[in-house]
Amino acid sequence: MLATTQRPSSRSCVVNSAVAMTNEVKRSCEFYDMHKELIPYAEAWSWQKDIVKKRKELIEREKDCSDTLIILQHHPVYTLGTRSSEAYLNFSMKNAPINVYRTERGGEVTYHGPGQLVIYPIINLRYHKMDLHWYLRALEEVVIRVLSSTFFIKASRIEGLTGVWVGDQKLAAIGIKVSQWIAYHGLALNVATDLTAFGQIVPCGIQDRQVGSIKGLLQEHVSPNQRGAENKYDIDDNQLIDITHKSLVQEFCKIFQVHLRHKPIPAGIAWERPEVLHSITEKGD
Repeated sequence: MLATTQRPSSRSCVVNSAVAMTNEVKRSCEFYDMHKELIPYAEAWSWQKDIVKKRKELIEREKDCSDTLIILQHHPVYTLGTRSSEAYLNFSMKNAPINVYRTERGGEVTYHGPGQLVIYPIINLRYHKMDLHWYLRALEEVVIRVLSSTFFIKASRIEGLTGVWVGDQKLAAIGIKVSQWIAYHGLALNVATDLTAFGQIVPCGIQDRQVGSIKGLLQEHVSPNQRGAENKYDIDDNQLIDITHKSLVQEFCKIFQVHLRHKPIPAGIAWERPEVLHSITEKGD
């Protein structure tokens, strides 16, 4: 419905060829699936760094045998990269509307919140491809395939920019950190996100483009007489999150050639269901 004919970019071909050359034996990947939960940003950030530290210790003992994939949602938060400029904040850091964290990832300021799926792959690129550009393009490719295969949305890259776009709307932001070829941080895909919070910042430092969501695009391309029981996109936010999550996991496994081993949420990780947050917010108002 939203697809348009477009020649594959050279960067897409690089990703596809790299996947084709991957060893036939799939690498094991520990999978922490919390896509229905809201996790405080500080906890997820600390957790990633702890996994990276342990992974480095395993590498030293030549026992590193798996990657890690974490999928979750966050409480509302703004994050900045190592060299992000505060000029892209439309508020004072001393009077921020929500929590703000400066991290070690690349990229400028972005927003995380309910309705947005955040993927944190912690990957040893020695077992994939020791090329940061390839890794960024591979993450983009995961989202591009999800949008195409699941929602018939034709997404693309923009030369010189990182992320996934539909027209002038950015649906997925990507920011990574790589240490000793172990990559962490990752990507955020707006599924049913309330985009209002993006108005308090210049997302990713890009002045002349917008931020979009899967829900918003689907609503834009459904005429009034299509809405209702017969419209397959007439679904609630939770269903849309579930559908997107399933496709993200499938495409990630195909691109990175991994097989997942489901792991329980670690003890000590605080989490909350999005609907609980919504009810609290309504009472606070």
